[in-house]
Amino acid sequence: MRRPMLLVVCCTLIAAGAADAAAPPQTGTPAQMQRLMSCRAIAAAEQRLACYDREAAAMDQAIARKDIVMIDKEKARAAGRSLFGFSIPNFGGLFGSNGEVSQIDGTIKSVGRNQDGGWVLTLADGSIWTQTDDWPGLDARPGRKVVVKRGVMGSFWLSIPGENGIKVRRIG
Repeated sequence: MRRPMLLVVCCTLIAAGAADAAAPPQTGTPAQMQRLMSCRAIAAAEQRLACYDREAAAMDQAIARKDIVMIDKEKARAAGRSLFGFSIPNFGGLFGSNGEVSQIDGTIKSVGRNQDGGWVLTLADGSIWTQTDDWPGLDARPGRKVVVKRGVMGSFWLSIPGENGIKVRRIG
């Protein structure tokens, strides 16, 4: 009695595994785009054209409703750079292959001091960085070139080429 039951359980598991294997892989591509691209597999020209027309109209409607938003690679990179220093999710690799910009180069637009006496630097791109350590030796003046690099454990380092850097946090 036990062996037939074991056989039934094994066959059920094998069948379930085969059904999962037959399912298309999840690529992250929107369903509307997958349906449009599946039209290529239709052999009959008239049916393929009808499929393309139907699915292209559905894509057009999804774009108009903003269910699907398209962005080119350069705009995605620019957005990633403008958000550098903020804690944001990866958004499925939208901003690049690993989702992270490792450093930005900029120019100091204006300088000030925070409540602890550290630097507050506004860069030409509009980003605002405040010093979080107590290193006094930065020669920060408007017009100077700076590099902001991603550090360890979510930290950031701002330096003027050829000088020691300071630990910073983006505040704006």
